[in-house]
Amino acid sequence: MRQRVKRARRGFTLIEVMIVLAIVLALGAIVSVAVLSRRDDANISLCKTDLTNLEKGLKWFYFEYNRYPTDEEGLAVLWSPDTLDPELDPTKWKPQLEKPLPKDRWGHEWMYMQQRDDDPTKYALWSVGPDGEDGTEDDIKTWSEDELDSDFGFEPMDSPDSGG
Repeated sequence: MRQRVKRARRGFTLIEVMIVLAIVLALGAIVSVAVLSRRDDANISLCKTDLTNLEKGLKWFYFEYNRYPTDEEGLAVLWSPDTLDPELDPTKWKPQLEKPLPKDRWGHEWMYMQQRDDDPTKYALWSVGPDGEDGTEDDIKTWSEDELDSDFGFEPMDSPDSGG
């Protein structure tokens, strides 16, 4: 009887350890897939939040200068006066964003375009999305699909005072 008790206390067999290891690996794989898919969704949501913050900065710039930044000034003028048009009053400039947002959540530059001279109260702002290619389905835009501007081939945002 004592020999049976000694054998029972020796530990697990190799097969039992392998079964437990296989179960742990299977559960780990299931959890990883779920977490990674949620991470992609989270990055998209965070990118939309970043776009909203950039839009707020653009609106403050508009209120200050009665126009949106030019293509040459770009979004950098929201956090740094270095690209500000020299014809504008530099003492009037103030940072429109608390922290710079030069890139989207995937490390790509934000895409920004001011409307042409015929309507400087509009702009377009977007992220090229996870694939890094402009004009694909994963682009994250700040405009609705039912608006269209023929100058750009996409739908720019309206200015704060135009009701859009």
